[in-house]
Amino acid sequence: MSASILAPRSRLSLYLDLIRWNRPAGWLLLLWPSLAALWFAADGFPGWHLLAVFVLGTILMRSAGCCVNDVADRDFDRHVKRTAQRPVTSGAISVQEALVVGAALALLAFGLVLSTNRVTVLWSFAALAVTLIYPYAKRFVSIPQAVLGIAFSFGIPMAFSAVQSTVPAFAWWLLAGNLFWVLAYDTEYAMVDRDDDLRIGMKTSAITFGRFDVAAVMLSYALYLAMWAAAGASRQLGPIFYAGIAIAAAQALWHWRLIRDRTREGCFKAFRANHWLGFTVFAGVVAGYLLR
Repeated sequence: MSASILAPRSRLSLYLDLIRWNRPAGWLLLLWPSLAALWFAADGFPGWHLLAVFVLGTILMRSAGCCVNDVADRDFDRHVKRTAQRPVTSGAISVQEALVVGAALALLAFGLVLSTNRVTVLWSFAALAVTLIYPYAKRFVSIPQAVLGIAFSFGIPMAFSAVQSTVPAFAWWLLAGNLFWVLAYDTEYAMVDRDDDLRIGMKTSAITFGRFDVAAVMLSYALYLAMWAAAGASRQLGPIFYAGIAIAAAQALWHWRLIRDRTREGCFKAFRANHWLGFTVFAGVVAGYLLR
């Protein structure tokens, strides 16, 4: 009897591992720019309905993305020490099972989108397409992190469409800036696995940038913060917003100290801390609107 009771719990544990439930930093990286875009789009608090839709939708779609990514990368992941024990790679969960879980999560997210408007529903299909394309970009694109940057920034145009039923040029400016942030932190992530990726023939920004990897990361941080600072300035968000940008810049400098020697531990620590940098910018946006 005890074995039958424990079996479902063990299966649930595998599913939670599949969607990286114990590593919330992944969905937080998507969440903060999406919520900041909601505040920009609504010119302040966007309302509880849209806030709930974007928080839950972000968690669901990131989880679905993990399922697709693990299926696509299963033959590569077994050669990388950090990823060799992922459920699909190790065979604990079948490819079909992982895809079913991912599809179910994506459908739940789509149900949330249906509570918004027609324009946002249409944009959600584009977001899904980019999510499905990214795992395979690593085979063909020298800087696949740029594709990931689009995928991880798609909450921005969707936030504007949900609030305004249109996607203005301002939203694309925010997306372009956020793309540089994704390039920064995912290059840090790629620096962790560079030796393994070189051995198995995977394409990453860390490999493409070569000895200029640290410089590329810092330039990307600078462009992200400069573009979002300009966005806040255009909305007259005031000193508290700039304080948030300054604190985020200080965090980026700390990341430079972590990655400059290119150690696995330092680069991974920098990557995992990025959600705090994103939260700082988001908090600056919220505070800027409150005190404007």
